[in-house]
Amino acid sequence: MKVVAMIPARYASTRFPGKMLKKLGDKTVIAQTYEAAVNSSLFDEVYVVTDSKEIAKEIRRMKGKALISKKEHACGTDRIAEFAGRIDADIFINIQGDEPFIKKEQLQPLIDVFEKDKDKKIDIASLMFKTFDYDEFINPNNVKVVITKEEIALYFSRAPIPYPRDDEFDYAYKHIGVYAFRKKTLMQIAKLPQTKIEQIEKLENLRFLEYGFRIKMVKTKLVNFGIDTPEDLEYANTYLNKMKDQI
Repeated sequence: MKVVAMIPARYASTRFPGKMLKKLGDKTVIAQTYEAAVNSSLFDEVYVVTDSKEIAKEIRRMKGKALISKKEHACGTDRIAEFAGRIDADIFINIQGDEPFIKKEQLQPLIDVFEKDKDKKIDIASLMFKTFDYDEFINPNNVKVVITKEEIALYFSRAPIPYPRDDEFDYAYKHIGVYAFRKKTLMQIAKLPQTKIEQIEKLENLRFLEYGFRIKMVKTKLVNFGIDTPEDLEYANTYLNKMKDQI
């Protein structure tokens, strides 16, 4: 089974324009994410897919592989699908460009989902972890997910779900924006128009659900966070410095 990592990296982020080229430690955010994917040693190839010549230049400066998209895309999945049809792979892992702390221990279980799924009932796999922090739970920048007993996604939302009517939220799972797709699934999704709920919540995974794709959610105990705002980047730099001090 051939597995390829695709890292969508848009320059004009709504909440934090140019964040991919901001400094995180002694490298840029996109460089840190690219290196994390490569250093996992899980992938046959790693590509950054971007609309920015500057981001592509940054990756190529590192001797990495960058593809410049020719079209405007509504989300990262559509962006990587532009090139997926030309790449020989069975599974594509979509690692968001603003996820520099993604780890091998989180990515390997996503690949394992498809290794074990002999009947090919799973279309997509993604990550989640249980959160007990109320501020994190109600923060709309953190996407939450509700699952079936088989850990298939029922719904994703920026709102706190399930709603803690009795002030209990020990069931809450935070979604980590990393997806693994079968190639066939990825190509199908790219042809489907955005849905209304996807547009309302600005969450591409709601399109996947509304068109009936099965998303297997994989639990992880490893804390992970993306960089959506300047405050997130400040926190990420503090976190990175603490990690270095512990070495």
